[in-house]
Amino acid sequence: MKHPYFVDAPYPRVLAHRGLTVDPAIAENSYSSVAAAQRAGATYVESDCHLTRDGEVVLFHDADLRRVTGDPRRIVDVDLAELTALMADRGGLITLRTALEDFATLRFNLDVKAADAADAVGVLVAGHGERVLLTSFADARRRAALASAARHAPSGSVAPATSAGRETIARAIWGLVARSPRLVTSSLVGVDALQVPERQGPVRVVTPRLIEAAHAHGVEVHVWTVNDPADMRRLVDMGVDGIVSDRADIALETLGQRPR
Repeated sequence: MKHPYFVDAPYPRVLAHRGLTVDPAIAENSYSSVAAAQRAGATYVESDCHLTRDGEVVLFHDADLRRVTGDPRRIVDVDLAELTALMADRGGLITLRTALEDFATLRFNLDVKAADAADAVGVLVAGHGERVLLTSFADARRRAALASAARHAPSGSVAPATSAGRETIARAIWGLVARSPRLVTSSLVGVDALQVPERQGPVRVVTPRLIEAAHAHGVEVHVWTVNDPADMRRLVDMGVDGIVSDRADIALETLGQRPR
């Protein structure tokens, strides 16, 4: 059975990677970028979570501010008020709390980037599980955020969906290479999606065998980060379920949205 995160939603999935940024003055993962993704018609927004010095979860990809604001400090060393000021002319800072409250119709794909953010992310998404997918490159962080959401969930609420981390993905792929259905199955237990690049260096990650195995276990396959329309169409024709794109507007136009 599909997790509610995927039910009554457009298909194939178009995940707006860090929102939608077409104006160079607007930063990725900003309030304005999330709003732009919503205006473009996106149902899903992919974003990243870090924790400020005073304990607020913010949507931000990098561990430090250098690339986005020119400030070399780490996010964990900056208070929310100062970070808000730094992002004021870059599209506006957005916290996870604000994202869930102000964009109540969006579904969020949240990558927990810092171990110290996992518990706080779980607290905030508890009660919003039907429209949240939690992931992390590190399976330990992903599981910590899921455990926190479970501890704080209101009675009768839905647990968030989840996408596998690197270790789980590697184990599933090794199971395919070794022709071990048992290893593939054990790797995909409790996983709702595999979110992967098409290639990792010279190694092809997305293959018909991977897609077939994932689908056999009720798991979706989402590919990142795809910005070329021809690649979008090709991957969907292969059978992938979702495209993570910097240009959700182009992806939506290219793929359309068909019900499933």
